Amino acid sequence: MFRFAATIFLGAFLLFQVQPLLGRTILPWFGGTPAVWNVCLLFFQGILLVGYAYTHGSIAALRPRAQAWLHLALLVGAVSLLPLAPSASWKPGPGDNPTLRILVLLGVTVGLPYLLLCSTSPLMQAWFARAHPERAPYRLYALSNAASLLALLSYPVVFEPNLSLGQQTGLWSATYVLFALLSASCAWPVLARARSEAPASAPLGPVAPGPGWRQALLWLALAACGSAMLLATTNELTHDLAVVPFLWILPLSLYLLTFIICFDRPHWYSSGLYTTALVLALGVACVLLASKRQGGLTVELLGYSAVLFVCCMFCHGELERAKPHPEHLTLFYLMLASGGALGGLSVAIVAPAVFPDHLEYHAGLLLAALLLVIVRIRQAPEPDSPATPRPARRALVPGIGALGLAVFLVTHVPGRGSQVIARDRNFYGVLRVEQRAEDGQEPRTILMHGAVLHGLQLRTDTTGERGTSYYGPESGVGLAIRQHPRRARSDSSLRVGGVGLGVGTIAAHARRGDRFRFYEINPMAEVFAREHFGFLRGATERGATVDVLLGDARIVMERQLERGEAQRFDVLAVDAFTGGAIPVHLLTAECMRIYWQHLAPDGVLAVHVSTLHVDLVPVIRRLAERVGHEARVVDDPSDHEAGILQSRWVLVTNNRTLIQTAERSPGHVPWKDNAATAPLWTDDFSSLYPLLTWF
Repeated sequence: MFRFAATIFLGAFLLFQVQPLLGRTILPWFGGTPAVWNVCLLFFQGILLVGYAYTHGSIAALRPRAQAWLHLALLVGAVSLLPLAPSASWKPGPGDNPTLRILVLLGVTVGLPYLLLCSTSPLMQAWFARAHPERAPYRLYALSNAASLLALLSYPVVFEPNLSLGQQTGLWSATYVLFALLSASCAWPVLARARSEAPASAPLGPVAPGPGWRQALLWLALAACGSAMLLATTNELTHDLAVVPFLWILPLSLYLLTFIICFDRPHWYSSGLYTTALVLALGVACVLLASKRQGGLTVELLGYSAVLFVCCMFCHGELERAKPHPEHLTLFYLMLASGGALGGLSVAIVAPAVFPDHLEYHAGLLLAALLLVIVRIRQAPEPDSPATPRPARRALVPGIGALGLAVFLVTHVPGRGSQVIARDRNFYGVLRVEQRAEDGQEPRTILMHGAVLHGLQLRTDTTGERGTSYYGPESGVGLAIRQHPRRARSDSSLRVGGVGLGVGTIAAHARRGDRFRFYEINPMAEVFAREHFGFLRGATERGATVDVLLGDARIVMERQLERGEAQRFDVLAVDAFTGGAIPVHLLTAECMRIYWQHLAPDGVLAVHVSTLHVDLVPVIRRLAERVGHEARVVDDPSDHEAGILQSRWVLVTNNRTLIQTAERSPGHVPWKDNAATAPLWTDDFSSLYPLLTWF
């Protein structure tokens, strides 16, 4: 028993340690967008399905001796691929399909080792059930999920803050060798017993009736719903905060916790109780969607986490209630893995292709409500209940709730109530161009990225000369461009860089002879900026040179330096928020060095730090101190009539004239005494937790 338990435990621990590790490693290569983690999860769920299929096929078709030899051969092959080391050659170029590239990268890097980790739990349970037919193996599944949960919770607390990525991959690879040895120790007894045993397909006792196709479909649907809610909830949490391991791990931990509870302590799940809880949770989800992210971070995290927990408890509790005889164990796990992969595929691949906006969370809620109705109709009478309601009556309240939910979700589609003139969704998110004419305000055209405004143009400003939104004349970046010492010389022009295009509003400050170069990862952002807004066109008409380089700004800048093409920007503005998510990889010490290699000696780095839940000012101050420059904070209050939104910028420079100009500006904000305790973000260490504003 101990040998099997130890192997399952260590395998599950490694399985869920490598997920945030690899996601953290490749995240900066693909722009830090929330879709990176969803594609990673899709890969992991897909390989889990392959691993379970391998186990099911092996148990069904091979003798025990052949099973053991095959598994030993695959273990040797997996160990030969170590150490785990994703190659930087996989960094994407312009035009590359990021989804396909991530999937192939992960397959080449960790495909076989991960497949064997995935197959460990069902294979070891099957071998254990053969060796000990009198003992139920399902508690080993709960042990597997407990190890997975421990791996997830320990990653952001123990491993991420204390070990570099290189040290993490080395430690994981060494531990995998130990796992392979434990797996081999489980295979040797199988080989020893196999000579006297019948083929694997021969039954050990009376044949248990197999599940019908309706039962198998219900397993598939319940597993798919839990998986889809996991990914959709992760999307909701990361899209407007940051794509960091903590916000990946929290939903995944809750997902695993429900498996542990339902399969190790099945009496903790009550169908009646969680029917009521699910109806209430769907109501909470409606409140969260209707609030349009006006609550504090604590409310957001607790609300979305509670909804996910209840949905997964319902799905996994009903799965446990419907589990088959251990003889059909591998088929059951295969259907669970198929459902998980189907849910991941639906959110990561199908939803972006089918839905014009982020509606997968809506779809997941509707699926949960539908499954609640189906389960209530199929539910067998309670053994202690003298009068169990008929199926139609059992489904009446959930059915009414599902109908009400559908009506609510249809009326709360993002962008509803606005005049949407263009919309596009791709790997990097959802862009919407809307026209608004609110009372007392000049009509305007705006660009929304998810729920976050990314730029606006007043309809009367046909030449694109009025800086608006976060880029007004008195904003930090407006000040840096307008008051730059080179502007004082009439014969001088400026070279301005922009990390993140938005709608190109910064180009409103361009004059004849200026050179404005934007770095933008989302191709559709450039299309919308040129087709629906006039800032880029207006700057060109005024005699400035404007161009847009597609790709992640950091990767493009690195490649420019490799070619000896330092840009010598007088002003470099960093405003590359994906939706509201913070581009952590663009705010590290290593990236700061890249910026300064592209800046002129007296240039200024302007960093936009207007975020709802995170105080980035101390981070930028530490980074400025690291490169030996000064930093000043400039706030610009809102002026809705002029299209100005409240913004906060940090200007980093050694240009004394600009420093003094910033200090004299009305928006200058004195430093708080917190720079010494602020984290210094690097590619290996970039924790958001000390910076969060929870309420």
